[in-house]
Amino acid sequence: MRAPLRWVLWDVKDTLLKVRSSVGEQYCKEAERMGLSISPVEVDAAFRQVYRQYSSTYPNYGIHQGLNGQSWWKGVVRDTLSQCGVQEPALLNTVANNLYQNFCNADNWEVFPGSKAALESCSSLGLKLGVVSNFDSRLEAILHVCGLLSHFSFLITSEEAGVAKPSPAIFDQALQKCGVPADSVAHIGDHYVNDYLTSRSVGIHGFLLDRHCKHDQLDVPQGHRLSSLDELPSRLQQHMN
Repeated sequence: MRAPLRWVLWDVKDTLLKVRSSVGEQYCKEAERMGLSISPVEVDAAFRQVYRQYSSTYPNYGIHQGLNGQSWWKGVVRDTLSQCGVQEPALLNTVANNLYQNFCNADNWEVFPGSKAALESCSSLGLKLGVVSNFDSRLEAILHVCGLLSHFSFLITSEEAGVAKPSPAIFDQALQKCGVPADSVAHIGDHYVNDYLTSRSVGIHGFLLDRHCKHDQLDVPQGHRLSSLDELPSRLQQHMN
């Protein structure tokens, strides 16, 4: 007999909220405050290269190599701006420190239309909510300033968990917190591998949020796909009886 749904787990970035403007624009805005003039396009290109390098060399914020989310991100900022011609160490450190703090501000994040309503709908159905996110330790502060934190019973970030999606181990930690079998849990996220395939691999009801139909070519049953969070409550109710 199928267990009724009791919990909904959520990815955060690009599922419930997104960065309001490009990395290049945000980095350049802070650099300008320090008297620097650099191109957002140049910064975006450098950032993509540095971010890939750091993600490969120091996965999950380098926590198993003596780093943490703060030192990892500051390194990304310094190396990005260095590639754009900024060489003064003290200036690089100041911009990196400021940017790390800036990303805790609500001004830098945009909550998707429908996110709050979807969370409220889940709660009104009697479901409990948690977060499973590849994110650093700032996530709690970000959710707080964006007005979303109160909806969740717990948060699991990859930095604090010591493991990142697509490892099933991060979902195993979430299931321990939920205290129910995997088939009593759903997960909502925008990433085909990290969110959909990995949650399904441990028996969770994974739903792929595909707002822009970018995953149309993938073999995702229609019942597992959401084009909008407005569709979520009716999908969840199918697993509650």
